[in-house]
Amino acid sequence: MIGSHPELLRIGNCSGFYGDRFSAMREMLTDGELDVLTGDYLAELTMLILGRDRIKDSDLGYARTFLRQLEDSLGLAVERGVRIVANAGGANPAGLAARIRELTEKLGLDVAVAHVEGDDLTARAAELNLGSPLVANAYLGCWGIAECLNAGADVVVTGRVTDASVVAGPAAAHFGWGRDDHDALAGAVAAGHVIECGTQATGGNYAFFTEVDDLTHPGFPIAELRRDGSSTITKHPGTGGAVTEDTVTAQLMYEVQDARYAGPDVTTRLDTVEVAQEGPDRVRLSGTRGEAPPPALKVSLNALGGFRNEMAFVLTGLDIEAKAALARRQLEAGLVRRPAELTWTLARLDRPDADTQEQASAILRCVVRDSDQDVVGRAFSGVAVEMALASYPGCSLTSVPGKASPYGVFTAGYVDPALVPHTAVLPDGDRVEVAPQAETRKLEIQPEPRLPQALPEGPTRRVPLGTFVAARSGDKGGNANVGVWVRTEQQWRWLAHALTTDRLRELLPEAAELPISRTVLPNLRALNFVVEGILGEGAAAQARFDPQAKGLGEWLRSRYIEIPEVLL
Repeated sequence: MIGSHPELLRIGNCSGFYGDRFSAMREMLTDGELDVLTGDYLAELTMLILGRDRIKDSDLGYARTFLRQLEDSLGLAVERGVRIVANAGGANPAGLAARIRELTEKLGLDVAVAHVEGDDLTARAAELNLGSPLVANAYLGCWGIAECLNAGADVVVTGRVTDASVVAGPAAAHFGWGRDDHDALAGAVAAGHVIECGTQATGGNYAFFTEVDDLTHPGFPIAELRRDGSSTITKHPGTGGAVTEDTVTAQLMYEVQDARYAGPDVTTRLDTVEVAQEGPDRVRLSGTRGEAPPPALKVSLNALGGFRNEMAFVLTGLDIEAKAALARRQLEAGLVRRPAELTWTLARLDRPDADTQEQASAILRCVVRDSDQDVVGRAFSGVAVEMALASYPGCSLTSVPGKASPYGVFTAGYVDPALVPHTAVLPDGDRVEVAPQAETRKLEIQPEPRLPQALPEGPTRRVPLGTFVAARSGDKGGNANVGVWVRTEQQWRWLAHALTTDRLRELLPEAAELPISRTVLPNLRALNFVVEGILGEGAAAQARFDPQAKGLGEWLRSRYIEIPEVLL
């Protein structure tokens, strides 16, 4: 048993990404009671960054801020009996574990350190038919973490595990769940998915943010897990932000594909999750059902796609379109070699008769990519600067000429789990091989459930969709998801019928020609849309103005649509 209560386990989060609030670890340890403190430091782009770090220096490859946070807070965790589980090991979990042991000696602390490895498939990528990526990492599950905790580890660090595994692992160890406890595991995955991105569960990036009393310094979330897999999402008393049905629903909808949320340990049925407010800053998740995981293990593949550069021109006042056309013509004529990709975008931020010069200005952005670094280096950016005295009136740029920078390309691969050496390295150095799930189930597309009865015809008004519809969006490789939901049954009766994939294409013209799928989640009064290919080759490729689709949902909410007056 990990915590002091056999029927309850309090798991907090102190990091949603590599670069999150540094002080959060100490705050979570001082502001209230916890049994386990977790941190999610990894993303598709982060694995590329950490992989490149390790190529340059074999001792690196982990999230270095995590080590500094431990230096500040590990003594406090020991004093309070809080175990720490984090995926901060990145591309080098063994290296991070070694550094933590050195730190404990320096601090004079008696701390048992363990790690989970085996996710790194880079050296075997070709033999596994995964191509030749810069880094290849399988998404491991929770059982290696559970082995480490059962062996008495106070600190467990991993490489690429699924984000929710850092929550499911401690829960499985504490409650003694087995591999076939699918419903309980799915409940832990749902809770882990809610708290994995830190303050996004307590009001951060929340559509109706003006309803949250104090977002100046929101507290980080906590999941109070029970033996049956149900949980209560909360935060430490007195901390900022809020935990409501909507802030929790927002995170449930974040970066998901359809009703079946697949992982290496269990497939979580998002269409079964029930969300209910228990009290101030307390939201209960219950009823979550789970199924056996899919037979193949997902692998994150990151490769260098080439080199990119960009320059942005400021266009002010009259004749914006003509000024943009001249700048484009001049720059392209001045290039000695045309890059493989050259993309122009004109952001019309200007307004007529503006009170300030900034409000009278638009931005013309040129992004270039090529496999040859020199073609998109100063040979490109220098041409843009040379135009400064020879182009449109008022010509200026937002930056000086710069070198090209490498960009990454993310793709997903799949392998037989039996070929991945999921290994728990215990505090005493013993190595435990974690067997893959014996029972698997092929993923199936969940048929669309019966929709609620549509609202009767009546007068409508053209207003922003976000008048009462909330949204949360994010990236999954080159795809983006947009989850939308409403609060009342009347609103749901309208939304379920009004927001079809065809209507979404009308509202988001940039997605008009792309494949779009829709998932209906009646328990959450929610719809989830996946727009395929809108992010090109993934966040690391920076193909869009918003490369991680963080603002896609807010763009959708700002679009005008005919809404029944009875709902307004």
